[in-house]
Amino acid sequence: MRILFIGDIVGGPGRQAVKRYLPRIKETVRADVVIANGENVADGRGITRNLAEWMFDHGIDFITMGNHVWDHPKIFDFIDQEKRLVRPANFRCAPGQGYTLCPIGERQLAIVNVLGRAFMGEWDSPLDVLSEVMEEIGDRAAWILVDLHAETTSEKQAVAWHFDGRVSAVIGTHTHVQTADERILPGGTGYITDVGMTGPFNGVIGMKKDPVIQKMMTHLPVRFEVADGDVQFSAVVIDCEERGGRCIAIRRIFITPDHQWPGPGTP
Repeated sequence: MRILFIGDIVGGPGRQAVKRYLPRIKETVRADVVIANGENVADGRGITRNLAEWMFDHGIDFITMGNHVWDHPKIFDFIDQEKRLVRPANFRCAPGQGYTLCPIGERQLAIVNVLGRAFMGEWDSPLDVLSEVMEEIGDRAAWILVDLHAETTSEKQAVAWHFDGRVSAVIGTHTHVQTADERILPGGTGYITDVGMTGPFNGVIGMKKDPVIQKMMTHLPVRFEVADGDVQFSAVVIDCEERGGRCIAIRRIFITPDHQWPGPGTP
């Protein structure tokens, strides 16, 4: 069973990168399911129904979110009805769902979205939340993929180690910079600290450079805007055992203006 997971799609440039690269990647990879983090798709913050439909129309099967899930008020118009959209499970009493089940053949993949806490917020611990979600899922899923939307490497690694052998993969999102630490933990859980960003190439984690630098220099309020120009595409391909749920391979995809794909190690 093969999963293609696309890193945080940021604004119009991120959608441009999806439109440009995803068809060829899907043809080459032939994944059973395509998942993307969409919490930044609406001008860098949040998502709307129209943008969710755009993602589905352009080859993405499921959307995960993050700490910006509520930033665009139009999400409340459709989040309860759209079962292909998964918000962080830490928001226990909020609209929407913290996980969903995706049929693959005669079995199911559970897609879970969880927020970290370090430098992020005071919501419930991802360890506690994920434990409760897994108990609720029970034996209904043959595979479990976790989008761990968190700031620090240490927290992401700790969560992955804690659930090693109990989930198929822990995929880090949020920092928008792809890490080169993909691996399979001893118990069979695939892991990467951050899958990276799909969006502007010449910005500061997707935003225009000058306002970010101005903010750092002056500490005055500034308006951050999505950068323009060249784009990048970040993703991982995850292969799992047909039976047993363990990850057997995890590979990065990173396309920039200077680094085209396919390349060495293409699945």
